Amino acid sequence: MKTWHEMRRFPLAVRLLLVNQLGVNTGFYLLIPYLATHLTENLGMSAAVVGVVLGIRNLSQQGLFIIGGSAADRLGARGVIIAGCALRTFGFALFALGDNLAVLLAASVLSGLAGALFNPAVRAYIAQEAADRKAEAFALFNVFATSGALIGPLLGSALLLVDFRTSALTAAGIFALLTVAQALVLPARQVEPSKGTVLADWREVLGNRAFLAFALAMVGMFTLENQLYLLLPDGARHATGWEGAAGLVFLVGTLTNLALQLRITRALKERGNRARWISTGLGLMALAFLPPALVADGSGGADGVVDTALRSLPVLAGALLLYLGVMIAQPFVMELIPGFGRPELTGTYYGIFYVVSGIAAAVGNTVVGWAMDTGGRGDAAWLPWVCCALFGLASALGVAWLHRLGSLPEAPKPAAAATV
Repeated sequence: MKTWHEMRRFPLAVRLLLVNQLGVNTGFYLLIPYLATHLTENLGMSAAVVGVVLGIRNLSQQGLFIIGGSAADRLGARGVIIAGCALRTFGFALFALGDNLAVLLAASVLSGLAGALFNPAVRAYIAQEAADRKAEAFALFNVFATSGALIGPLLGSALLLVDFRTSALTAAGIFALLTVAQALVLPARQVEPSKGTVLADWREVLGNRAFLAFALAMVGMFTLENQLYLLLPDGARHATGWEGAAGLVFLVGTLTNLALQLRITRALKERGNRARWISTGLGLMALAFLPPALVADGSGGADGVVDTALRSLPVLAGALLLYLGVMIAQPFVMELIPGFGRPELTGTYYGIFYVVSGIAAAVGNTVVGWAMDTGGRGDAAWLPWVCCALFGLASALGVAWLHRLGSLPEAPKPAAAATV
C-alpha cells in the first residue's frame, strides 16, 4: 500500500513510466531466458549460431545506448520511448514468426535497438519529471523492474506449455499495449533547441573525466547484479542438488525489494551524502558473495529436506545481502548521473553511462565465467565468489576515492519544470 501511495504523489508521466517498466521487464523476461532453448531444441541451431543471435541482440543494445540518449535530448524522450517500444514489439513478433537465421538476426537487432532507445530515454524523462525526488522515483522504478523480472519468467514458463510462438507473441503484445498507452497518455515535454552537434555533445560528456571515472567505478555494481542470473542460481543448485533452489533466489530478492526498497531510499536520503551510501551499497554487494562460498563445493548434494534447507541458507543470505546492496546504491547512482553535466544532456549522460559501464561489466562477467570454469577444474569452487567480492570492494573503494577527491556531485541539480 505504501508503494502505491508514494507512486500517486508523482506526476502522471512518472506513474506511467513505472508501470511501463513493469511491463517492459515482464515482456522481456518471459521471452529472452527461453530463446536459446528454442533456437537449439526447436530450430536445431548450433551453439555457435545461438551465441551469434544472442550476442547481436546484446551488442545492438549496449553499443547503441548513446544513440538513444542523444535522441532523447534532441527529439524529446517521449517520442524515443514510444519508438523503442514499437520496435521491441516488431522484434519480438519476428522471433515468433521467423525460423531462419536472417529473420532471427533482424529480430535480434531490432529488439536490441529498441532497448537502446527507451532505456536511457525513460531514465532521462524520470530524472526531469521527478525534480528533487529523483531518488524516490528511481527506488520505485527498481521495485517495478524487479517485480517484472519475477513475473516474466513465471509467465514464460506457463506459456511454454503451449509453445514458444505463444510466448513471443504474448511478449510482443505487451510491448504493443505499452506503445499505445504511452502514445495516448505520456505528456510531451518541450525540447530546447540544441546549440551544437551530436558529436559535440558526445565530446563534452566523454571529456568529463569525473563522470567517466564514476561510470567505470560502477563495473562492480553491474557485474555483481548480473550474478543474480548466473552465479547465485548456479550456487544454489550445486549447494542443494535441487533445481528449484534457483527460484528461491529470485523470490527472496523480489519480496525484499517490495518490502524495503522505498523505505531504505527515503531513510538514507536524509542521512549522509550520496557517495557514502553508494559505497556502502557496493560494499554490501561485495560481502554478499562470502556466505555462498562456504557451500560452494556442493559435495554430495543435500541429504533430505532439512539438509537442503540448511545448505540453501548461505546462498539465500548472499542473495539477500546482494539485493539490499543494490537497493541502497542503485537509486542514488541514477539520481547522481544528471548532476555531472547540463540538464540538456541528461539523456546523453545516461546513454554513455550504460555504454561505458556495460562494456566494463562485460569484461567483469568474462572474468567471473573464467573463474567458474577454472574453479570447477581445479577444486577451487570458491574462486568465482571471491572474484565477485573483490569486484564489489574495488568499486566501493573507487566511489569513496572519487568522493574524497571532490569529483562527485554533492546533490542532484534541480530539474526544470515540465512543459506539457
